[in-house]
Amino acid sequence: MRLLLVEDNARLVRSLSAWLAEAGLVVDTVGDGLHAEQLLTHEEYDAVILDLELPRMGGMELLRVLRARGDEVPVLILTASGETADRVRGLNAGADDYLAKPFDPEELVARVRAIARRRAGRAHSVFELGRLRYDTVSRLFSVDAQPLPLPGREHAILEALMARPGSPVDKKTLIDQLCSLDEAISPEAIELYVHRLRKRMEHSGTRIRTLRGLGYLLERADDAPA
Repeated sequence: MRLLLVEDNARLVRSLSAWLAEAGLVVDTVGDGLHAEQLLTHEEYDAVILDLELPRMGGMELLRVLRARGDEVPVLILTASGETADRVRGLNAGADDYLAKPFDPEELVARVRAIARRRAGRAHSVFELGRLRYDTVSRLFSVDAQPLPLPGREHAILEALMARPGSPVDKKTLIDQLCSLDEAISPEAIELYVHRLRKRMEHSGTRIRTLRGLGYLLERADDAPA
């Protein structure tokens, strides 16, 4: 899951980035609204955490710009103001949720995951395919109720595929799910991670199919072509 954190308090950015990374989320950060608006024009995110008091373009203005151009990325407003009027103003402008500072990091992560699920049309927290099950709250995969432990990047790839069963996911999308803009990973590395995943999933009732030119598709093993 890839997030954009729009916040100009450097100390809070460091803390939030560490909390979110510990929860298994990939985070890009930006400190002003105009830069965030430009970034959201070219990059895709599962959710945005947005402060309201920002230089160059305020958070509320940024939110209105995004919604006016049809960008439906889930947005959680994070601000020092807990006034009801401000919450209503933010929600009416198109925010999906609102959290006032100070906050509990676990609640922030839970709320971000919830708005991302709702926007994807999946209000529930558990995905199932074949005998494979993924709980988005515990972030655990299991097969026939037995844990399926995975290294971090393989976990992230399977998480991305599991969220789009039956639909191909291209390598660029997988790379975006694995690393922030400050990091780099090659398409060849994706191929290696997928190869390892296939071995770990041999008895899961699912398989990862390569669609040339389109990417990878997660499907039930008995749905695979002969």
